[in-house]
Amino acid sequence: MPLPVSPVRLTGRDLVLREWESADLSAMVSLFDEPDIADRTPLRSPFDLDAAREYLEMIDRTRAEGQRLHLAITTDGRKPLGEVLLNLSRGTMGYAVGTAHRGQRLALRAAQLLTDYAHQVLELPRVLLEIEDDNVPSIAVARALGFHPTNDEPEQVQEKGRAFSLHAWAHYAP
Repeated sequence: MPLPVSPVRLTGRDLVLREWESADLSAMVSLFDEPDIADRTPLRSPFDLDAAREYLEMIDRTRAEGQRLHLAITTDGRKPLGEVLLNLSRGTMGYAVGTAHRGQRLALRAAQLLTDYAHQVLELPRVLLEIEDDNVPSIAVARALGFHPTNDEPEQVQEKGRAFSLHAWAHYAP
């Protein structure tokens, strides 16, 4: 099922997931200009205002094309604390939480909301997470959400001067 034309806003688990806005550019910089985010994501580093503008342009373009949905993780509907995203063409989900906001189970709660939305509203039969073997926090999130490792061969990635393997974890619609 395609993305709705109107902005997506998901609420539950004491969170409000909402689409990014141009007013969020400086918040994006403070969230995504971190070494561990640079290491675990394809986001450019350093992640400055120009990078934030380019990222928001990509978010808007891929949203309009019906390919991707990027949502700011908030507790109040305003201040972004991280991001959860869904690539509809691949059925893959990702998330990132700013260092200052970790330890609040934000990734777990946001990923649960988006997984439910993907299955119930977008009618995706399967949602995937792609996780490196040494990413213990993401593996814990995957397990807590009921994702299971697949038997697929890991995807070999060469990015930002390093090689790594991404293992697929799947969650199937009930």
